[in-house]
This record gives sequence, C-alpha cells and structure tokens, in this order.
Amino acid sequence: MGASCGPRLSGMQKQVLALYRGFLQAACSKSPEDRHRIESFVSAEFRHNSKLVDRKNFLCIEYFLRPGKKQLEQINSPTTLGLSSLNLRFCEN
Repeated sequence: MGASCGPRLSGMQKQVLALYRGFLQAACSKSPEDRHRIESFVSAEFRHNSKLVDRKNFLCIEYFLRPGKKQLEQINSPTTLGLSSLNLRFCEN
C-alpha cells in the first residue's frame, strides 16, 4: 500500500508542509484559547503567503522558511504562550 495517489512533492514543498505541521503540533501543547489563536494565525499566514509567492520562487520561499523555523522553535518553548506576527514582505513574484 505504499503508493500515493497525489503528485510527488519537491523537497521545498516537504519543508513547508513540515513547518506547517510543526506549528499545528506545537499549538496542541498550549491552552485551548491559545491553541485556537495559534492555529488561526498560522493558517492565515500560510494561506496569505501561498497566494503572495510564486511556487517556483525558491529564494523567497526559503526567505519565509528561515524565520518560520525560528518562530516554531520559540512556540515549542514551554514558556511561550502565543505567537506574534512578523511582516515579511520583501520578496517579489
């Protein structure tokens, strides 16, 4: 049963999906209201950035991945309660 029906994902797409899953998993360790707030924020940011950036613009995607990974490390910290917004709008399509 190892075959999948969907298209094969590139390494970059796998990184983005892993980051998204990481945020959702990290949200599970927070209080219910913080969890909902984190999930809403993360979903909105990923959706916004997916429309903003061309999927073949690897430099821009990497540019968004780096601070995303740092934010994930922070949210995984037991002392972190929520997530703040960064306005990263420097890439061109």
